[in-house]
Amino acid sequence: MHQLLLAAAMLGAIAFGGSQATAQAAFPSHPVKVVVPQPPGGGFDFVARVLADRMGKQAGQPFVVENKPGSGTLVGTDFVAKAAPDGYTVLTGSVSNLALNPGLYRNLPYDSLRDFEPLGIAVSYSYTLMARKDLPLNTLKDVVAFARANPRALTYASAGAGSGQHVLAAALWHLAGVELVHVPYRGAQAAYQDLLGGRVDLFFDLAPTARAQIDGGTVRALAVSGRARNPMHPELPTISQSGVAQLELESWFGLFAPARTPPEVLDQLRADLAKVIAMREVAEAFRKAGGQPLNLTGAETRALVQRDVQRWTRLIRDADIRAE
Repeated sequence: MHQLLLAAAMLGAIAFGGSQATAQAAFPSHPVKVVVPQPPGGGFDFVARVLADRMGKQAGQPFVVENKPGSGTLVGTDFVAKAAPDGYTVLTGSVSNLALNPGLYRNLPYDSLRDFEPLGIAVSYSYTLMARKDLPLNTLKDVVAFARANPRALTYASAGAGSGQHVLAAALWHLAGVELVHVPYRGAQAAYQDLLGGRVDLFFDLAPTARAQIDGGTVRALAVSGRARNPMHPELPTISQSGVAQLELESWFGLFAPARTPPEVLDQLRADLAKVIAMREVAEAFRKAGGQPLNLTGAETRALVQRDVQRWTRLIRDADIRAE
């Protein structure tokens, strides 16, 4: 009997210890870092903060946004690719750092498909082409006509060489057969300072951050990059409708974990993200900023990244667009 009682006590201790270990290992047990590979103030940052705030409440641990800019979007993206695959460091991924960079860099330090596990896509935004307020050109067609007659007389800003703003604009000028001068900045906010100050002529930026300047009358909006007009600015034609080139680009945003993250952690992150994306307040926040709310699964996200990598790598190399 004594031996039976001892065995029962040992089994109970093992079971109790196992439950303690499970409780200690429950994910997340401490804050999760959400890396944004650009400075504060741009589209990456906006989406990351909307998601991180709700993800933290959903998971019961803070999701802390950390901006890691540098070399376009390379520094922050590569940081997550090489982070510990434990779910505590995730990437804000976009068409820019995951689909455009493979065409821009011959020796990219990460592989967009191999080094990341998609968690889901939350929203997509078109870009809006803006001109400085006093530029005497009223339409995209006017800009192209002037640029054709005056090569390299116009300048266009970007949030950095290789950013979505840069690639979209450079692809447009290539397809239209005109030459403008690229002026890269460290993030969208710095580009806006010179656009508003009249020191640069044109700037493509994502709809959420462009909206305030357009509504405030500090810039002149010329066109949008999506397949359809943006409901936020229905008077603006798409690039294709402007008649200067057949081109469209929408920047999707979502969250990605390092490859080899444990399946149970990925499942938890994906489930929490799906719940957050489905929240009415989140969809409304994205819609108010001119976005199209999405709720793509991990598998759907992987297929989207693969499609855009193939499509844009071809266009970028045809146009000889370089990030370096």
